[in-house]
Formats: sequence, structure tokens, C-alpha cells
Amino acid sequence: MSQPVVLIAEELSPATIDALGPEFEIRRVDGSSRSDLLAALPDVDAVLIRSATAMDAEAIAAAPKLKVIARAGVGLDNVDVPAATDAGVMVVNAPTSNIISAAELTMAHILASARNVGAGNTSLKNGEWKRSKYTGVELFDKTLGIVGLGRIGALVTARAASFGMHVVAYDPYISAARASQMGVQLLELDELLQTADFITVHMPKTPETIGLIGADALTKVKPTARIINVARGGIVDEEALAAAVAEGRVGGAGIDVFAAEPTTSSPLFEHDSVVVTPHLGASTHEAQEKAGVSVAKSVRLALAGEIVPDAVNVAGGVIDEDVRPGIPLIERLGRTVTALAGRGVTALDVEVHGEISSLDVSALKLAALKGLFSDVVSEQVSYVNAGVLAERHGVEVRLLADGESEAFRNVLTLRAALPDGGQISVSGTLTGPKQIQKLIGVNGFDLEIGLSDHLLIFEYQDKPGVIGRLGNALGSVDINIAGMQVARDVEGGSALSVLAVDGQVSPDLIADLGREIGADRATAVNLEE
Repeated sequence: MSQPVVLIAEELSPATIDALGPEFEIRRVDGSSRSDLLAALPDVDAVLIRSATAMDAEAIAAAPKLKVIARAGVGLDNVDVPAATDAGVMVVNAPTSNIISAAELTMAHILASARNVGAGNTSLKNGEWKRSKYTGVELFDKTLGIVGLGRIGALVTARAASFGMHVVAYDPYISAARASQMGVQLLELDELLQTADFITVHMPKTPETIGLIGADALTKVKPTARIINVARGGIVDEEALAAAVAEGRVGGAGIDVFAAEPTTSSPLFEHDSVVVTPHLGASTHEAQEKAGVSVAKSVRLALAGEIVPDAVNVAGGVIDEDVRPGIPLIERLGRTVTALAGRGVTALDVEVHGEISSLDVSALKLAALKGLFSDVVSEQVSYVNAGVLAERHGVEVRLLADGESEAFRNVLTLRAALPDGGQISVSGTLTGPKQIQKLIGVNGFDLEIGLSDHLLIFEYQDKPGVIGRLGNALGSVDINIAGMQVARDVEGGSALSVLAVDGQVSPDLIADLGREIGADRATAVNLEE
């Protein structure tokens, strides 16, 4: 079997390649060359990029085998996430790889602004010695206002405390109790602007945050305040900030990110009190290595068919070890529902019963949907677009969980509604130290049989001789029966037989077998990958 192909489109650390391991065919391309990139994509399974490679709708369409786009960094401006989601392509990044580097650069900008490091450096290198011109201020006993008290904001808080700074913050998503634990006083934004000596932004770039620190906000700050932005360009309005500095309404600034990048011209560059850097927040050897290793591990998980915690377009996080074995089981149950239904379903209940019901089992819903659609749609089905496909096909989905399970520690049940008002249900569990997949229920009948690659399911009126006739018919075409379970409601009532067989059974043969025993339903379930 050929190895999955991983395309490295930009320069990544050797540790990234080591983290991928030997199981993949590694190819390289200059992702900044559009023609070279498009030519390299048709047979690749994964693409690793940084910021120079545009994985837009055109590039994604050029890669029909693509399963994952991995961005070795935080931002995803160069990835068309909606197009990837529609195509079933997972998008992963390294959201925590640069948080220390970003926090440290924030402190560097605070210090550089406070002590006029940039202007003093330039002046001295130009042959000037002007000590008095570049007199600065201490950080001790000053107030730092943090706009966005997330992971980076929390790291900045800890570092600012070591300088003896008072920290206030604006973050509508953080509780006062949590802020208090960090030694931070929460304020409304206007109050923070009026109070802080240094203001640093650590929020994502969204329609709500673009221009958050703009002309109006800058009328509320102290004339000695310094504005720091190493988060995302556009959150601080550069034109408004330059005007405020020029007019003496803001004391200075430290800016690492810009609304348009790359940029080599900005009104901010005209002012000695503004320190600028070319988006260096993640530009440390440590951050680059952590980002590469992180996404390499995500690629391994994605190509193994698992849900990835750092995927940005999959609703799911870290999967509990007790939940993880249920993912392949419920995916196969989803495929079984599709086979039994023989058509589309209108609604699906994903039921989790037993001990794991108290855990986060949301991944099981995605896996069930992946199984439900895998054998009925032409496009690639993954954990990424399974929810999209359900919405597109008008399938209402519910996840139900409770702690009740009488016969087994955990039971997973899928209950599907059909367009004609009928219903299909299948249940499964995992047994023994090896976590063997078992089918334990079909349409209200209790049984216990291994969920093997090839199953035949018959529903019929209970009567003598059915099992013998099925055995003779299968034997006549050299299909061996590996296991069998028979269930019935009452003697002479409705019955169900499930046969595990050694090979795939054709639609014509299953129809003939159904006619042979007068079955109400005859279904071949082929779960072989």
C-alpha cells in the first residue's frame, strides 16, 4: 500500500519532519509559487504551510484527496476555512505555539516604549548622543490595561506583576472571580482607557474588534499612555493612533501588527515615540519549532481518521480516553443504519448510555454522522463536513446521554427516522480487555454478535427451517457463515437473524435469500474499509 503524501509548502523546522515520522511520503514545493503549488496538489493527503501559501477554494479544489491543511502558526488568513469544510478537509493550526513568544514581545514593546529604546538606538547609530531627549518612565507602580484576558493576556499579567505594575483588564468573557485569581481588576473598556498608563491588546480579530482602539477610544486615554498591539492588525486603528501621537494625545506606541501586511509605509513610522516591528510575535526559534511539531502531530491524527483537538473546523476537543474506543464503533453503527434504511433518513438520535455518559461525548455524534453518510454521498465524508452534510440533507440530529445501562457498562444506540414514518435502531457496545465491537440490538431485538465486516440481517415471521435454508443457500455459493444470532419477540411472532459471513454478499444474492425465507427485510451490511 502506498504511503499517504504530505506536502511541505514552506520552510519548517527539522523537528517538524521528525514528528511526522516515517509513515508518510514527504514532498516539498514552494507554496508562494501559485503554478507550482497547484501542480503539486492533485494526489496529496496533507499540506503543511505557514503564512506565504494561499490554500483558497481553487487550491482545495485542485486536491481531491486532501484530508488536512496544517498551518504551522496561529493565524488562518491564508486558508479558506469554509471551502475546506465543504470539501471535508480538516484545518488545523497551532494555537498555543506562540503564546510565550507573543507575551514576551508584548513586554519588549512595553519596555521599549517606556524607555525610548527604538528612537535612542536610531539616534545613536546616526552619530547623536541625546540622553536628555530620550528620558523615559519606569514600569513600577504604573497601571497596565489588558484588553482581552485570554492565554496571552494572562501571561502578560504575570510578567507585568514582576515589574510591580498594577493590572486592570477588559474582557466580557472572563468572570470577576477568575480575574481576581490572577490579581487583575476587571473594568469596562472606557474606564480602562481612562485609567491605564500602558494599554495592550490581546483579542482575536473579528468584525466586533476591528477598530476597537480607534479615534473615539483614543480621546479617552491619558496623554502619557502608550498603546501596544502584538495581537492582530486592525484592532488598533493605525491612522487614528498616528494622529493621536502627532497631536500629543497619546504618549507613544509599540506596534507589531498592521491592517495590511507586509507594510513598509505607515504614518506611525514618522514618530520617534512609536516602536514598530514586522510581525515578530511568533518569530522565535522556540515558537516555530513548537508550531511545526504541534501541527505534525495533528496531521498524524487526521490521517489516522481521528478527531484532532486543534482542528478549527471540527466541533470537538480533546477526546477522553474512555470515549475514544466508541468512535469507530458508532461510525460502523452509522453505516449499519444506512444499510438498513436503504434510503435517506430525516432524523437521527445518537444515544449514549452508561458510565461514559458523564463525559464529553460530542465526538460520538460526529462519528455517527460520518458513518451515516460515508456510503451514500459522492464527496469525501469526514468529521469536518459530517455536520454540514446532515444540515444539507435535512437530517435533524440529537445527542442524548444518560447513565442507565443494565447489561453492559456502556451502550451506544442510533435511532433513525425514515421519510415514510418508519424507524431504524441499532445498538452496540465494546466488551472485554480488547474492546471487541459487538452489535447488541437491531430494531428492538436483543442479540450479541461481533460487528464484523460483513453482516446479513433478516427480519421475518418466526417459523422452523429458516436457519437451515439460509445456510444451504449461502453454502451453495461458497460463502461461509462465521457467526449467527437469532432473536424473536414471541414464538411464531417476529424474528430477526444476524449472520456474520466471510465475504461480501451482492445485492442480488441478498434479495434472493430474502425471498427464500419470505423475509420482510433482507439487508447486507458491508463495513469493510
